[in-house]
Amino acid sequence: MTQDLGKVGVLFGGRSAERDVSIMSGTGVLAALKSRGVNAHAFDPAERSLAELAAEKFDRVFIALHGRYGEDGSLQGALEQLGIPYTGSGVMASSIAMDKIFTKKIWLNHQLPTPRYAVLKSDTDLKEIPAQLGLPLIVKPPHEGSTIGITKVTSADALQAAYQLAAQFDEEVLAEEFIQGRELTVAVLGRGAGARALPLIEIVAPEGNYDYQNKYFTDDTKYLCPAPLDVALTERIQRMCEEAYRAVNCEGWARIDVLLRERDQEPFLIEINTSPGMTSHSLVPMAAKAAGMSYEDVCVEILKTARLKIAPDSK
Repeated sequence: MTQDLGKVGVLFGGRSAERDVSIMSGTGVLAALKSRGVNAHAFDPAERSLAELAAEKFDRVFIALHGRYGEDGSLQGALEQLGIPYTGSGVMASSIAMDKIFTKKIWLNHQLPTPRYAVLKSDTDLKEIPAQLGLPLIVKPPHEGSTIGITKVTSADALQAAYQLAAQFDEEVLAEEFIQGRELTVAVLGRGAGARALPLIEIVAPEGNYDYQNKYFTDDTKYLCPAPLDVALTERIQRMCEEAYRAVNCEGWARIDVLLRERDQEPFLIEINTSPGMTSHSLVPMAAKAAGMSYEDVCVEILKTARLKIAPDSK
């Protein structure tokens, strides 16, 4: 019974560069929960304080924030302090997943495939990077999402401008080997051994450019769900993503982006999002629908997983 979920706060908006997307996500989640009889209320941490959050006496909260201050572990730590159960991953997993460089290190330690990379800093000799990773290559800020600050670099003389764009968002910048192939995304629900991957989605963007505009505001991008892959390859990618999810110690839900290399059909993990979009163009609801779950169903299922992740002091 949804009434058993108590008073619920839907946290969206926030102060990150992804605020507008978060507002779209949270508005959808709020409406979905209310349609199922949940006593749900909007709460924007950019406009209201943590003291006000505590005063609301929410029994649990649904985190629909994206990016810094909501998806990076900082808010999760505050909710642990306040004793408010919340959806999604805990403090450490959220912090790791928010850092694309650290996530890649975790995956490589677990012998999971991810593109070769280099970390760019203000004193890095950029002339060495194309020789190291080849061209084209991808340059992006490691703590942003929604394709913010990302550049596909096709010539060595364009690398400096790509670095400067990404460096507006992060002190360290991620340069990554470009994988030519098909773009896939995989939603994972659950916790630990019970984590399960939903049907794969293939993203076919205009001219292969899945940018901010094509993600959220146009209907030109095509989404093929389930992705047209053979059963064995589909299951291999699903198991790989479940392992990647567990390696970072995620729970509740997440979405993992994968590139399937064209020349040999080898999959590569790109990044993991622990608070994925829930807009009308978002991919988790699309995958859930292919698995027989409505948008409302998946919102309620995620909400039911809300919990405190840090065990209370036993003293």
